[in-house]
Amino acid sequence: MFSKDIGIDLGTANVLIYVKGKGIILNEPSVVAVDKKSNELIAVGTEAQKMMGRTPQHIAVIRPLKDGVIHDFDITELMLKHFIQVLKLKGFMMKPRILICCPANITSIEQKAIREVAEKAGARKVYVEVEPKVAAIGAGLDIYRADASLVIDIGGGTSDIAVLSMGEIVKSETLKVAGDHFDLDILHYIKKKYKLLIGERTAEKLKVEFGTLSGDQEATMDIRGRDMLTGYPRTITLKAQEITEALQESVESVAEGVRLVLEQTPPELASDIIDRGGVLTGGGALLGGLDRLLSERLGIPVAIAEQPKECVVLGTGKMLEAKQDIFRTRR
Repeated sequence: MFSKDIGIDLGTANVLIYVKGKGIILNEPSVVAVDKKSNELIAVGTEAQKMMGRTPQHIAVIRPLKDGVIHDFDITELMLKHFIQVLKLKGFMMKPRILICCPANITSIEQKAIREVAEKAGARKVYVEVEPKVAAIGAGLDIYRADASLVIDIGGGTSDIAVLSMGEIVKSETLKVAGDHFDLDILHYIKKKYKLLIGERTAEKLKVEFGTLSGDQEATMDIRGRDMLTGYPRTITLKAQEITEALQESVESVAEGVRLVLEQTPPELASDIIDRGGVLTGGGALLGGLDRLLSERLGIPVAIAEQPKECVVLGTGKMLEAKQDIFRTRR
């Protein structure tokens, strides 16, 4: 009676929280800053992200999730506890029921770790569901029909590709090529070509504000970093075409992953996808021209979801707001 039902998208890049009856109430980076001497929590989320690459030696800025799974159990628990307390989702005699998401092809041990961290963070009951299924629901796809739906969910740590029919995943693949990998591609490209060192946040900014796989390839942007030869700060001018070059291999890997899933899909369902196409969700869906490039490579229509970055957490919201009580079946 007094318990709140909440949905959590525990992403490598961001944590999003949905509260039944209220909607999305949190969207913060999955980053934590701690004092290594005292183990004291310094900052969480946006405030911690601002500290990346700028802290003294005794303060560690940590991203506790890697490749879509928990890399540091204790820090993940600390982060979730902080968000739950700040949002007042837990009180005396009131523990929330939590629906939390995970990549499609993780191991049972990794899934158990996600369940345990939610329980230790203060959950009364935990229901774990796979991200591509929840993302498809959040994107507005009717996955409970006999027709096939294709979702390509490109998050921070993983890209989940899944064909769904009658409410379940028929074929799926999880790739460790996603938003974070795109950032590293840009970082390494600039390091190799220009002998210039830039940080991950600068690489991410380049991807978000300047990254495109189509459009004006002659557009330019100035980038500052540290010269590897002299050690002094230096500014270079990048063309949009160079970002396309930097991301080419990773984008082709995603296209190949989708192709492999489609090749393993039963013919009747594959024919549905040829007609209906696929839907891009996750932050990676916002990379300019990715939908058109995938459509050309795969020979099927590919559309971007209306709110791609929020699809997973919106999907948890739809599942929580539905008449069926998902927490009656432990999953």
